[in-house]
Parts: sequence; structure tokens; C-alpha cells
Amino acid sequence: MPSPAHRNASCRANCARRPLAVLVTLLCLPWLLAPTTGAAESITIVSSLPLTGSSAAQCQTMVNGITMAVEQAGAAAGGYSIVYKSLDDASPEAASWDPKVEATNADNAIADPDVMAYIGTYNSGAAKISMPKLNLASLVMISPANTASGLTKPGLGEKNEPEVYRPTGKVTYFRVVPADDMQGLAGARWAVAMGVKSAYVLNDREVYGIGVAASFRDHAKALGITILGFDGIDGKAANYRSTVSRMRNLHPDLVYFGGITQNNGGQIAKDMVNGGLKAKLMVPDGCYEKAFIDAAGEHTLDGRCFVTFGGLPPDQLTGKGKLFVDAYRARFGAEPEAYAAYAYEAANVVLAAIRRVHAKDRAAICAAVAATKDYDGALGRWSFDANGDTSLTTFSGIGVTDDRFVFVTALTAPTP
Repeated sequence: MPSPAHRNASCRANCARRPLAVLVTLLCLPWLLAPTTGAAESITIVSSLPLTGSSAAQCQTMVNGITMAVEQAGAAAGGYSIVYKSLDDASPEAASWDPKVEATNADNAIADPDVMAYIGTYNSGAAKISMPKLNLASLVMISPANTASGLTKPGLGEKNEPEVYRPTGKVTYFRVVPADDMQGLAGARWAVAMGVKSAYVLNDREVYGIGVAASFRDHAKALGITILGFDGIDGKAANYRSTVSRMRNLHPDLVYFGGITQNNGGQIAKDMVNGGLKAKLMVPDGCYEKAFIDAAGEHTLDGRCFVTFGGLPPDQLTGKGKLFVDAYRARFGAEPEAYAAYAYEAANVVLAAIRRVHAKDRAAICAAVAATKDYDGALGRWSFDANGDTSLTTFSGIGVTDDRFVFVTALTAPTP
């Protein structure tokens, strides 16, 4: 045992060395030195998509698309390293997007000074929650999938749309997919081409579903199709036998369902078959996912279901779009679902804006995104208009064969 004098000398020596030891430790752990306001060397891009519930498979391919864009850029742009964070805006309780979760995602993105862009949402109803929040923060938001017309287009939604989402008076929300006013027109024209004379229109009572269903109804009526009914359904009901019975008595050539898979799109198809309603079924892009086929059941949709989708499916993309699909298959060993290319495009638009701005400045990056013109990307050559909408107007008509989506035809829907 050392003597007290020896112990005191040793203690003095250790105390003299301790500041150096602490400094070495901090240098080995550089994140401990980073200021809480965020490091100027990095920029964060976040996405907010439902990764819980039946949308998870579709949205995971969207996350993969964004990941690919960042990887191909070398995780750098405009002199900054790029960090990508994927956020889930769904909850186990809802098994779909959750308003509280989406609000939290938006609030957290705003509070993080490193976040310069918000890619999302998947559901138009979710966009209504985050849009005004992000607008006040001058934080650019680009959606790969929102199609509700009222989010951007005056006179095509509720009376206060889209101004209610722009409290600053500036446009900070953009989307790379055509809106529902054009999707409804494309669907109506396709129905006419298929010989449809009468239709019964259903919707899932959500922002997106009501909007696209109303658009189809109005355009179909203008094109000479008789509309036999327009009803909202309970998206959580056990079945729709009484609705099917009512429709069967009216003998429609087509049933149009405006809504998403998660609000029982598959159950409607199942009840139509079981209830002896032989009408065709048309659905919008909210059902363009494998989960819809699975929910409907084996061969339920074969030859009778028709889907409209803004743009072209992955296997129909050419040029840079085909390069994306090939690279996706090589990177993930799987096929991208419909919106993967749109998420990839949104991420690349953000990266291009950061390169042009060369600064960690939310307002400047948002302005650079707004100035996107003649962009040559995976979706073709396109521009954003003054409302943040894409100039693309091509839609796809998709059928179902052997429980697989099959491209049928390209549909063009110029602005009505």
C-alpha cells in the first residue's frame, strides 16, 4: 500500500494530466462538440410517409427511391454533406397515416435547423396538416403522391383552398404528380372509350377520395355518362353488401371508387363479386398498390378492375426513368412500386436546388425549387407552375390480370 505522501503526489500528477485526457476524449467523440443548433457542414432531408399498415410496401419503395437519389449524389450537394431521415407518419392504432403523427413529424422537422426539405406526404389528408406549418417555416415540401386538387388549385377544392395552406402568402408546397382534376378527366374519358353508359360513384369520405370521385363524376356526366348515384362509405365497415345490392338494382356499367386501399377498396371489389354485380370497377392511384389486389382476394379483380395513375408505371418508363428502374433492381433486388420513381424525382429536385443555392438557407432552397423549369429527370422533361404543380399531364390506364397490374394504355388529360 502506498504511503500517504506517495498517494498525494500521484493525485497531483493525475489531476494535472486530467484536462489533457478529457480533451483527447472529446476529440475522439466529435459529436459531443457539435453545437445544438446544428452543424453548418450538413443538410438534412426528411420524408414523411406511412410505413405502418398496408401502405408500408408501397412507401418503402419510395424511401428506397429517395435513398438512391442521395447515394447517387455521393451524399453531398452544394458543398454540404446530405443526411436523409425517413419518418413514419402512420401509427399502429390507425394502421394508416395518423394526423397526430404527421403533425409531430412536421413540428420536429421545423425545429431541426439542419432540415432544409420535407418530402411527403403520401396521403392528401396528411398534407393538409403539415402544409401550413412548413409554410410558416419557409421549409420546402415536395410530394411524390398527393393528388387532391384543392391543395394547390384555386376553385377546385374547399372555399379557403389553397390559401389556407399558405399563411405567408408564398408557395412552399410542390408536387411531381398530376392532380385529381386531371385524373378524374382521364378516368372519365377512358370509361367512355370502354363503352360505359352509366356509372355509380363511391368515395371513402377522405379529402383525396371525395375530390377524385367528384372530378370523375363531373367529367363523366359532361361526357354523356349517366351518374346513378354518388355515395360516401364508411372505410372501416365490415362489408358493403347493402350498398352493392342497391347498385345492382340500378344496373350500372361501371362502379367508380374514389379512395385508398386502406379504406376498404378491396372489400368493395370482393362484395361486388359475391353480390353478383357484374359492373366494371374503376379506381384511382390510391389503390394502385399490391395491397389492393391482396385485400380484394385471389383473382377478384382479374379482367374487371381498371386503375388510373398519374404518369407511367415503372415498366413503361424510358430514358432516365428506365435507368432508375434498372438501378433500383440492382440496388434492392426487387421491383419498385408505382411511386418509387416519383420519390426519386422529388429528392433529385431538392438536391439540384441545394446545388444551385450553395447555402444552408430554407427560403433560398424553396425559391430554387419553385424556379424548377424544363427539368430533365426520371419522369421526363417538366416544370413547376406558379401553384407548385407539375406540367406533366400523362396518365396510365392499368388493368389487372392474374393478380398483377398490367399496363393497358396511356391517357392524356390536358388541363380542363
